[in-house]
Amino acid sequence: MPSATVNKPRPSELLSRLTSAEPEVKVRALREVKNQIIGNRTKKLSFLKLGAVPAVAGILADSIDDVAENNNCNNTNNFLVQSAAALGSFACGFDAGVQAVLDAGAFPNLLRLLANPNEKVVDAVARALRMIYQSKLAPKYDFLQQKNMEFLISLLNSEKETVSGLGASIITRSCETNLEQKALFDAGILRRLNSLLEGGSLSQRDASLESLATVFRNNPEVISKFAGPEIGRPLSSIIDLAKDRYPRTRLLACMCLIVIRNASPHFLQDIGIKTKLIHILLELLDDPGQVGDEAPFAFSSLIAQKEDLQKLALEANAIDKFHHHIKKGSLHPRRYEGILLALADMCSKLESCRFKFLSLQVLNLVADALTDYNAGVRAAACICLKSVTRSIKNLSAGYFMNETIVIPLVQLFLDPSTSVQVAALGATSNIVVDFTTRKSIFVQCGGMKQLVQLAKSMESSVRSNALWALKNFVFQADNRLKEGVFSELTASLLSSLIRDPEPSVQEQALALVRNLVDGCINLIEFVFAEDGLILGAIGRQLQCASKAEIGIQGMYALCNVASGNEFHREAVMQLLFTQMGDKNQSFVVKFLQSNDSQLRTATVWTIVNLTCPSSPGAPCRLEKLRNAGIVSQIKNMVNDPCVDVKLRVRTVLGQSMAFGDN
Repeated sequence: MPSATVNKPRPSELLSRLTSAEPEVKVRALREVKNQIIGNRTKKLSFLKLGAVPAVAGILADSIDDVAENNNCNNTNNFLVQSAAALGSFACGFDAGVQAVLDAGAFPNLLRLLANPNEKVVDAVARALRMIYQSKLAPKYDFLQQKNMEFLISLLNSEKETVSGLGASIITRSCETNLEQKALFDAGILRRLNSLLEGGSLSQRDASLESLATVFRNNPEVISKFAGPEIGRPLSSIIDLAKDRYPRTRLLACMCLIVIRNASPHFLQDIGIKTKLIHILLELLDDPGQVGDEAPFAFSSLIAQKEDLQKLALEANAIDKFHHHIKKGSLHPRRYEGILLALADMCSKLESCRFKFLSLQVLNLVADALTDYNAGVRAAACICLKSVTRSIKNLSAGYFMNETIVIPLVQLFLDPSTSVQVAALGATSNIVVDFTTRKSIFVQCGGMKQLVQLAKSMESSVRSNALWALKNFVFQADNRLKEGVFSELTASLLSSLIRDPEPSVQEQALALVRNLVDGCINLIEFVFAEDGLILGAIGRQLQCASKAEIGIQGMYALCNVASGNEFHREAVMQLLFTQMGDKNQSFVVKFLQSNDSQLRTATVWTIVNLTCPSSPGAPCRLEKLRNAGIVSQIKNMVNDPCVDVKLRVRTVLGQSMAFGDN
């Protein structure tokens, strides 16, 4: 006969039982709460809404008081074990649960119970605290206080696996600064972690690997000390663990080695180790669980910005492997995102990688990812597109300016996620450079108008990236397209963006003006629209430029204006010499004396255009420049270390001599 179905108590019923005066009823209710919520986010949320966490935290607190008063030890220990286990279950992999546990004031009570004489209580409490320390919401532990360091050492020295593992988890979540890393090393913590690597259980090894990676991150000094003779053969131990039979251990060992190599490139230089790391991480992609989800992120951190490793990865058929996994479909969003980011890093530098990417038709799969339901996947697809479109060769071939790519990208301009918007704009910035005549596709899809709207966004990162895309869109574009963009933007909006409070927005707005007025002389009239709003904004911004990049773009904008007619040159001269009192000694001289060679180049080039011998007003302008000390400064730059600057300086001085200046 089939067994009868047992109805589980509803959350509201269990909550009422937690207040029962009967100890057995209360313990069973705690156990049932724990069992119902394990691995079930929906159930956790239901219990959270009913206020279950404060109720469980209250039982824990009352039981601690009972321990102090020596009341009914067995019942009390049961309450402690079950309430700690329930709190740990709420916190496990669920930030809302972690926050609820912290808000209920349970955290300090859990810490106190680590000193409880009952092993079952300590084990349950340590497990609960480890669940909390898996979250970024976990309270930061201050290692710089002596008593805290002593407590951490006592945890790591514990014979209880859960307790020593907790100590390692606290390090992983709390160690952030170089000072803290050094303090942990000086206290002998790394020696203890290394001993757990070599003689600990599986759980202890994994926790130690995570902790070591945290202590090593961006700290070559600590890595050098750890790898020295003082501790033994620790790097060999980590390398050996990268070949362990357990997938998670292999992944964590690889991640630790990657952190070491990224911080101290002179370690792990052997090509065999590099190749092995690549192959291990590609193999781990086949793991069906969390290890497979995290492997592509580790792969990215290994090869990012490293051409030698990208070449090795290409030889290991990494792009084929990633293509195979995406093509299979039904990927966990985390794994899908990681693979797209890994492809982005693979294609960030080498044409050979981009060629492989395009030849396998991975582009079509990435285009599909632009419409994925997961925001992380959509953003990663955009980042991947941005890497692939760095190729002038492929842009010239017109592979990307088509409706399959452009339409979903433009739709992402209105994505509810700011990170997706910024990533979409980043990809668009490359695609719209397209050297073919297909830019009209972007206009027809509404892309240009959307970029103008995004330039008004409340988010500075969106404004900046929208302007970057517009800047590239008008690069070497025909007059009609530029006129259309300027008509949408208007002089008032563009001048306000030049004066934006964010330097990155100022820079991109000036760069957009630079590209808009480059070319036909009629385009220069843009800066004189609405009584010269844009030209005035450029001048004011150059007077108080907060960084060299703003000066560079502003001076190149003026350089292009000065390439026009006499009226244009005189307008630039007037701007350069406006408000030149003691307080604002010519920013031109300041720019010529800058340490930034690009700023010096842009400034000298502007002077070249202002003093062109074929221009009737050149002698008068040259005299003004001489009186302002600008020509003498240029004479001091004849041996400038930058070749571009040196060439432009010689041009200015040659033009000056044409007017009789020695």
